[in-house]
Amino acid sequence: MFKNILVPTDFSDADNHALDIAVKLCSIDNGKINLLHVIEIIANTTFEEFEEFYTILEKRSFEDMNEMKAQFQKQVDIVPGVVYGNRAQEILRFAGENGIDLIVMKSHKIDVDDRAQGWGTISYKVGILAQCPVMLVK
Repeated sequence: MFKNILVPTDFSDADNHALDIAVKLCSIDNGKINLLHVIEIIANTTFEEFEEFYTILEKRSFEDMNEMKAQFQKQVDIVPGVVYGNRAQEILRFAGENGIDLIVMKSHKIDVDDRAQGWGTISYKVGILAQCPVMLVK
C-alpha cells in the first residue's frame, strides 16, 4: 500500500514516534522511508555568507538521522536526506519530486479554545497542500 514514505524530522522525540509508525506501515509492503531534515536559510542572507555554518549543520543532521535510522535498520530501508529552504515548501517539493505515497509527521496538540493557532504550523500547511495522503501523529 505505502512503498515510499516521507518522514520529515527536526529531531524531536515526536519525530521518533512518527518514524516508528512509518516503519510499521512501510514494512508491510517492504518499502522505503525517506527521512528528511530541512535546514532553513537565515533571512536576508545568502547561503555563501554562512556556508561553513550550514555545512556543520548538515553534517550534524546526517549524524542525528543515522542514529534514528540505526534503531530500525534491519526492518526497513531508511534513506536520510537534507535540503535547504522553507520547511513546509521543501517537504511538499520533496514529496512531489520523489513520488511519495504517504507523509508521516508529528502534529502539535492544539488548544480547543484557540484553534486558529494551529493554522500556521508546518503540519497544517503540509496536510492541506500535499498531493499525497498525510498522517499526523500526536
